[in-house]
Amino acid sequence: MVTPIRRAGRPTTRQAFSLRQLTVSFGMVVIVVIGVGLTLKKAVQGASAHPGSAALVGAVVLTAVVGFLRWGRRPRAVRVAPAGGPASMGFVAGAVEPLVEPEPEPEPESWVEAGAEAEVDDFADMGAEAFEEAVARLCERDGCHDVRVVGGANDLGADVVAVAPDGRNVVLQCKRYSEGHKVGSQDLQRFGGTCFAVHGADVAAVVTTSDFTGPAAEYAEQCGILCFDHGALGGWADGTGPAPWEAPAPYESPARWEASAP
Repeated sequence: MVTPIRRAGRPTTRQAFSLRQLTVSFGMVVIVVIGVGLTLKKAVQGASAHPGSAALVGAVVLTAVVGFLRWGRRPRAVRVAPAGGPASMGFVAGAVEPLVEPEPEPEPESWVEAGAEAEVDDFADMGAEAFEEAVARLCERDGCHDVRVVGGANDLGADVVAVAPDGRNVVLQCKRYSEGHKVGSQDLQRFGGTCFAVHGADVAAVVTTSDFTGPAAEYAEQCGILCFDHGALGGWADGTGPAPWEAPAPYESPARWEASAP
């Protein structure tokens, strides 16, 4: 899952106040004003005797004033410290915008990590779709590729399909049933009619959080379908038991072994 992140906007930096620069600028303005005033006074006094000289002096003064105003408006170089620290300070003309490191993208949650720590009780508390996703994570964790969750309407009995590490096609049907609700023979018959002929399974298994009825287990054995009940699912999840493509056919979980022992 990709979580969009909100990137920080570019911060604005104000230029630091400089008392020294203000004093120098104010002094220069005073000098210019006094000089212009004295020059104009002399020009007025000599305008009657030398009109041409007075006009020339006036033009020079006007040019000097315009040049001073333009000089005061030009952008000045400002010393800033970029994100690297004081050692990499430099001059930047105009507006100052310090470098902002982008926030790292969060890593999406891995299917392998999410399914590796699941237990049988966790599976039983899931919804049907979440259980199918969890089984797919287990397949991917144990080396399958091209893992797909295809359960839903018109799935023709297949909920999870994958390719085992040895290249065989794996087709799984997931039954997230409560403890007292066992997988019956009708469930196995519907799956048995499509898992090989339609989905081309090399390994077909029904994985449930519950158990199988006797007739269902017999039908599965006749058709070569693996029955993974809650005990077998728990062993697969915690690594103490085989995955469906590693189990011998027909496969019975340790819970069935204990139940059938005299």
